[in-house]
Amino acid sequence: MNTLFKNIGLAALLSLFLLPALCMAADEPQEQWQTLKEIYFENKTILEDADDWLVIEAPKRAEDAAIVPIHLYSKKPQTASSYIKNLHVFIDNNPMPYSANFHLSPALETVDISTRMRVDQYTYIRAIAEMNDGSLHMVKRFVKASGGCSAPAAKDQVAAMARLGKMQIRYRDGDPDEAKPVQVVISHPNNSGLQMDLKTRGYIPAHYVEKMQITLDGKVLMTIDTGISISEDPSMRFMLPAGKAGHGLLKAEVTDNKKQIYTIEKQI
Repeated sequence: MNTLFKNIGLAALLSLFLLPALCMAADEPQEQWQTLKEIYFENKTILEDADDWLVIEAPKRAEDAAIVPIHLYSKKPQTASSYIKNLHVFIDNNPMPYSANFHLSPALETVDISTRMRVDQYTYIRAIAEMNDGSLHMVKRFVKASGGCSAPAAKDQVAAMARLGKMQIRYRDGDPDEAKPVQVVISHPNNSGLQMDLKTRGYIPAHYVEKMQITLDGKVLMTIDTGISISEDPSMRFMLPAGKAGHGLLKAEVTDNKKQIYTIEKQI
């Protein structure tokens, strides 16, 4: 279960399939999740309320449904013998509920990830850690927000396309014996296909980031499968290992659904 729906057509099909559950989601969120669980995890056991393993932070009520901050971190270190292999993120009531999958390497050492996501209606946001031994551990957070997936873009489309693909790597090089935060940002409209062009009154075609890969000296730290739930101008913040393991040539490669590829690299 390591792939996301890769286009808006399949996402729409899933929304139609789940329509009865979506309509009842506000009253019966557990029933909605059971439907998603059966689709993506079949009969696998998921250990719920795994707060001793994983933490998810998000506002109870979002100030802006189109840019809801999400912070995920593990209370256990990544080691060669025990590590989070995949970190699945679900936003139950979004048009594309399976919103992101972080494929993680033990070389990352610390799982501490922040991003911004769209939330379309009151919903649970779930993070499920899939360990290298196959076990599944889930935490969840209920967020009150609405309209995030169809909200107008913050930037004019012409201006957004003029900056398309411009990337930044931001970091603070502090104590070499401590893990350091790094942020990768790309200018991209990440159009969901559900937003309306206020000038033409037609829908803006879907154009979104579907994959981001982060490497350090050629070694993959993480690969992220994403979709329309990621906010405009996608941002990923994570922690690099302490000491020598956290230094080298950091490279980010981003691919969108039009198969355009954008890259940036920086000596850390």
